[in-house]
Amino acid sequence: MNTERYARIPRVFAAVLLLALGALGPRAAAAPLPSPPDDQELRAEGLRGLNLLMDGEPDAAIGIFRQIQAKDAQSPLGYLLEADAIWWKVYYETGNLVDPDVFDVVSKMVTAYDAHLSDLLNTSIDKAQTRIKAREDLARSYFYLGMAHAIQARLVGLRGKDLPTARAGKKMRSALMKAVELDPNLTDTYLGLGIYNYFVDTLPTIVKILSIFIALPGGSRELGLKQLEDAAQKGELTRGEAKFYLAKDYSRGNEKLYGKSLQLFEQLRQEYPHNPLWPLIIGSLHFRLGHTEQGEALYREVYKQTAGEQSEVKQAIHRAARQALQRRHPEEKIESLRH
Repeated sequence: MNTERYARIPRVFAAVLLLALGALGPRAAAAPLPSPPDDQELRAEGLRGLNLLMDGEPDAAIGIFRQIQAKDAQSPLGYLLEADAIWWKVYYETGNLVDPDVFDVVSKMVTAYDAHLSDLLNTSIDKAQTRIKAREDLARSYFYLGMAHAIQARLVGLRGKDLPTARAGKKMRSALMKAVELDPNLTDTYLGLGIYNYFVDTLPTIVKILSIFIALPGGSRELGLKQLEDAAQKGELTRGEAKFYLAKDYSRGNEKLYGKSLQLFEQLRQEYPHNPLWPLIIGSLHFRLGHTEQGEALYREVYKQTAGEQSEVKQAIHRAARQALQRRHPEEKIESLRH
């Protein structure tokens, strides 16, 4: 990450300076207003927010993403990252948080976040397209466009809507392919491309049906896993989420690489130690590996640690841990674990 700092006149000071120079008469030169931060500086701020997001603090992350919007209202980045944070809020509220290979909604199809998320995605898409038309930082503009479509695909995919997911995924693929064509070193593109290639190749029946309607391009399971591995190791903004998706893919029935999945989730737990989602999923993986005692201990630990917490994330994970324990011990009064 480039940490070079550029000196800029604060906006308030610049305004005062302009007034002072104006008072000197027409011969005085006007001081230029400061230019908006460059994309690299915004991305550094974005990464700070993403680390909070992966650590189970979406509201704190959103605060940083809105600062990015204020610093450069013409950049799609701040709106895109806020949309990502809102997707995680939807996931915590409605998704299956226990089973490592499952994304489908288990509670409800509509949330209070939906309208705001839609607005953020539309804004991200509009601003990315404006930059593309102006030929401004084309590779990253196509990347931002593609990731906006990716979040849309993730939302409708979370709700089991195959056709809208495929349409959004096709748009995502098109934009990300253009981005990587313009800049082969833009590793962040491999998160979206990896997810697309993997799932299109591993859901052949659904894909065959969808292809009749929208001519969905084919994928490659091997390439998808490799792209996710690259993003998880070398990504700038997407590294944490790529690790999350790769770990889930390893735990799917057609992979059954539970050891690899466990290793990645353990890494997430170490890197983002305040998010109880990671030990909850790790507990589930221990059950799949036959480590019943370790899995049980983690479920109970998460349940106790999240009891009485006020954050939406920890309340959601508390409910998930309770449900997991209740399934294993239907006769036990799980509430007693709080004491």
